[in-house]
This record gives sequence, C-alpha cells and structure tokens, in this order.
Amino acid sequence: MYTLILGVLLVLLKYLEVAPVAAWSWWWVLAPFALTFAWWVWADSTGFTKRKAMEKMDRRKRERVQRQKESLGMAPRRRR
Repeated sequence: MYTLILGVLLVLLKYLEVAPVAAWSWWWVLAPFALTFAWWVWADSTGFTKRKAMEKMDRRKRERVQRQKESLGMAPRRRR
C-alpha cells in the first residue's frame, strides 16, 4: 500500500512539475506502481492475503468471546 501511495505522489509531483521529480524519467515515476502490482500478485498467489484475513477474523472472534465472558462475570481461563 505504501508503494501505491508513493506512486500517486510521484505522478502528482511530475504532473505539477515540482523539482526534482519533474526532471525524472517517467519510468522512475511509474516504478512504484510496478512494485505494487508485483506485491499484490505475490500476496495473492502465496495465500498471504487470505491468511492475514483469517488471522484478523480469529482475533476479532477471540476478543468478542472474551468481552461476552467478562460481561457475564465469568473469570477468564488460566492458560497452562
């Protein structure tokens, strides 16, 4: 995501002709978009995106169960 933001920023600076970006080749200005695309292809093909989504859902589920137990006055289990 950071490379996408960097790419948008560089295109904006190039379009507005802000130095030193105005003197750069378009290849350098558009390179962050290629990096972003490569990252998304890698993340989707390796399952990284799906794994992070599952971890987030599991964490939210644990937090929700913990809040419900606390609201019922149940003591949390001790982990051994």
